Amino acid sequence: MLGGGSETSATTLDWAMAEMVKNPRILKKVQDEKCEINGYEIPVDTKIIVNAWAINRDPKYWRNPDCFEPERFLDDNLGVDYKGNHFEYIPFGAGRRICPGMAFGMANVELPLAMFLYHFDWKLPAGMKHEELDMSESFGATARRNGDLFVVPVIKRPLLPPVK
Repeated sequence: MLGGGSETSATTLDWAMAEMVKNPRILKKVQDEKCEINGYEIPVDTKIIVNAWAINRDPKYWRNPDCFEPERFLDDNLGVDYKGNHFEYIPFGAGRRICPGMAFGMANVELPLAMFLYHFDWKLPAGMKHEELDMSESFGATARRNGDLFVVPVIKRPLLPPVK
C-alpha cells in the first residue's frame, strides 16, 4: 500500500518536473507568480512562518479547539464529500473503492513540487535541448516516463539563510 501511494506521487512529480524543464517559459511564469493571501501581497523572497498551533486552536473554525476530539475530522463534520460524488476527486476513484491515501498523495506531490520550483531553477544537462527530453510513457501500474529525468538544480532561494 505504501509503495503504491508513493509510486504514483513520484511519477506525478517526475512528469511535472519534466514538463517544467521542457517548457522554460512556463517554469519562469510559475516561479515569478505574485502571491496574495487574504488580500495581502507577499513580496518576492519573503519567508513565511505558519503558526500551525494558532490555526489549529482558532475557535472561529474549531468547536472546543483545545480539546482532543478526533471525531471532528469524520466526513459528516467536514462539509466535504470525499466519497467520489465530487468530480474533482475522480482521479482518486470513487465510492467504496476510492483511494485511501488521497490526502497523503496530494500533499506528497504539492509540497515537494512547490519547494522544488521555489528554491531552484532547473536546467537540462550541458548540451541537451528541451526538444530532446523524452516525454514518452512506459507501461506499468502508473504511466511512468520512459527513462530517468536528469536535471541540474541551480539554487534560486536558499532554504536557510547564509551563515555569517
